Amino acid sequence: MEWHGDIPDNINLKLLPAKHWQNHLRTKIYIKKLKKELNNNKFDLVLGFNKMPDLDVYYAADPCYIEKTVGCSRFFYRMGGRYKYYSYCEKTVFSEESNTVSLMISNVQVALFKKHYQTPDERMLLLPPGISRDRIAPDNANQIRTDFRVKHRIADDEKVLLMIGTAFKTKGLDRALKAIALLPEKIQKKVKLFVVGEDNITPFQKMATKLNIQENVIFFGGRDDVPLFLLGTDLLLQPSYRENTGTAIIEAIVSGLPVLVSDICGYAFHVELARAGKVLPSPFNIQQFSETIAEMLTSPEREQWIKNAHQYAQSEDLYSMPERVVDFIEQIATRKVSADAG
Repeated sequence: MEWHGDIPDNINLKLLPAKHWQNHLRTKIYIKKLKKELNNNKFDLVLGFNKMPDLDVYYAADPCYIEKTVGCSRFFYRMGGRYKYYSYCEKTVFSEESNTVSLMISNVQVALFKKHYQTPDERMLLLPPGISRDRIAPDNANQIRTDFRVKHRIADDEKVLLMIGTAFKTKGLDRALKAIALLPEKIQKKVKLFVVGEDNITPFQKMATKLNIQENVIFFGGRDDVPLFLLGTDLLLQPSYRENTGTAIIEAIVSGLPVLVSDICGYAFHVELARAGKVLPSPFNIQQFSETIAEMLTSPEREQWIKNAHQYAQSEDLYSMPERVVDFIEQIATRKVSADAG
């Protein structure tokens, strides 16, 4: 519907304007125009980043819409036009009758789409995380860690918790603050929480003050030196309420930073496979969360978690998402062209 930024020289761009004050109706107008374009042109492959009809391939960055709207509290929402149209679009991609192949980034979402649509396995291809290799701990990681802790005036007997990302509410920052407030005083006074990412910090600053832990929490905003935080801190927290994947989880593992996450995170299974930390079970319990933080910060297992994380970073494919996407697209396009020719 619109394009932001420079247009690469090697692509043909055609904008299909669509205007309406309601998002779902604007989307409907756009899809109607797109269908006309597809009918008038013979494309080898149609790839979409939003759920819509007539796709050959869908890159599934968004979670299952039907699952998000399940529940009595959303009853009236599900009676409206927005729900009906977006659920229709999702069905055109994932139903048993569809031919669309989805490139999935979360095995949690694979299970949810199968639950609601019985989508065949062969039409949901799971991709590796695809993080940058510059997150892997370098040979001089220990020196970087020392320099970081000196720069940020972290005492030798202090422990630093780390949270990374936007959407602090969804990431569970409130849970982290409450958990720190519940820590035994002896541990709490030696704990800091570094929060990296862009979002409205005011309500969380107020919460920290109300919990009397304002001195424990430091907000850094968005940063371009995240690898330094991964190497310089002691434990990544990701107690998310919802999390399709959780890239910071993988970044922490390959940096050798132990991880504590809620099981709702799509990438939580990597923590278990790597044996690089702990996963909190559902239903979430704030007391258990706080006790696990205290346990992990003082555990003799820390060095083993770090060693396991480094081994996992070397043995698992956590980096090749772009290459795998290209391979899948080429395979699907080749099959489609051959089928059309036959």
